[in-house]
Amino acid sequence: MVNKTVIVTGASGNLGKAIVDKFITEGYFVIGTVIPNDTVTFNYPRDRFEKVVVDLLNEEDSQKFVESVVSKHGSIDVAVLTVGGFAAGKITETKTSDVSKQYKLNFETAYNIARPSFTQMTKQSSGRIFIIGSRPGLDAKSGKGMVAYGLAKSLVFRLAELLNDEAKGKNVVTSVVVPSTIDTETNRKAIPAANFGDWVKAEQIADVIHYYSTDTASALREPVIKVYNNA
Repeated sequence: MVNKTVIVTGASGNLGKAIVDKFITEGYFVIGTVIPNDTVTFNYPRDRFEKVVVDLLNEEDSQKFVESVVSKHGSIDVAVLTVGGFAAGKITETKTSDVSKQYKLNFETAYNIARPSFTQMTKQSSGRIFIIGSRPGLDAKSGKGMVAYGLAKSLVFRLAELLNDEAKGKNVVTSVVVPSTIDTETNRKAIPAANFGDWVKAEQIADVIHYYSTDTASALREPVIKVYNNA
C-alpha cells in the first residue's frame, strides 16, 4: 500500500467515482471535488477520502483549493481532471457563445486545477497529471457535428504538450486520456442499438490511469493514452 495524495475533479461523475474507487483501493488518500449544490454522498473512510466543494470555473477558488491540499498533505502526487461536458452542433449552427461555453466547461475547469497542481509538482520534482481528452479533440474528422466540443477538447492536448515541455528534466508528466464511448447508463439510453460490449468501462479507464501513476510507468513521457476497447 502507498501513502500518496490524489486529486480527482468531478468525483461524483461516472468516471470520477471509478477513479476514486481505484485509488482508494490502492491505498492512496483521495481528495474529490464536487460542484456547489452536488447532493451525491460518499461512503469512504474519512482517513482515505475527503470531499471538497469547488467551483472549478473560479480560478481563485481553484487555486485556494490546491493550496489547501498542499497545506494539509504536503504534496500532490496525482491529479486526475475528469470534469467536462458535451454539446452537439454543426459548424453552421455553432455560435461563438457555444464555443465559449464548451471552452469554459472542458478547458478552464482543467486549466484552473492543472496550473497550480503543476506548479506544486515542479517544486516537488515529481507528479502526474491526467486530463480527460476526446476523439473529437484529438482528430478534427471525429468532431463533425460537435464543433464547439471538439475545439474545446483540442486545447487540452496543447496544454499537455506545453506542460511537458516546461517540465523537462523533472519527474512531472501530463497525460491526456482519450476514451471511446464510456459504458454508462446515460450512454446506453442515448444509443440503445449500440453494442455495449465494444465500449470502454469507467473501471477500465481508472485501471489505466492508476497504472500510469505507478513506478512501473515512471519512464514514460508525454503520453496520449487511447482507451478505446473495440469502439
